Amino acid sequence: MPEPVVRISLSEQALAFTDAAGATLCFPVSTSKYGAGEVEGSRRTPRGRHVVRARIGAGCPPGTVFVGRRPTGEIHSEALARSHPGRDWILTRILWLSGQERGFNRLGNVDTMRRYIYIHAGLRTLRHARIDRLHPHAQRRHRRAFRPRRGRHDGRHRMR
Repeated sequence: MPEPVVRISLSEQALAFTDAAGATLCFPVSTSKYGAGEVEGSRRTPRGRHVVRARIGAGCPPGTVFVGRRPTGEIHSEALARSHPGRDWILTRILWLSGQERGFNRLGNVDTMRRYIYIHAGLRTLRHARIDRLHPHAQRRHRRAFRPRRGRHDGRHRMR
């Protein structure tokens, strides 16, 4: 049976998850407004094969607010959003990605993990707007599919 695969379409602003049985689900995402690229500091969306290196937020209620990968104790609400209009909302869960292609998206100045590249929910997604924003319902639905990988990796989670 084939391994689960995640694909990101930059042109369609979509994430497609295909499970081991071949069933595919698609979700809207928002990638960097600066386009695709791997270099540190570019603020671009990295391409290539990735694995989920860490899952952050297990057991947190939907709408949990994170800053610096830590829950703040806040739960997102419209009132909270109005009181912090410029905040970069990271909500519910963080799937921290690690590149699998040495010299392209791993190690040196192109290392995806050192660039803190995540798949996560955010306020703009809730209003349908930015691979760094995935709707919290989509994240909860596929928690088990995004297991952190340790040691040797086969690159089964892909971003293209």
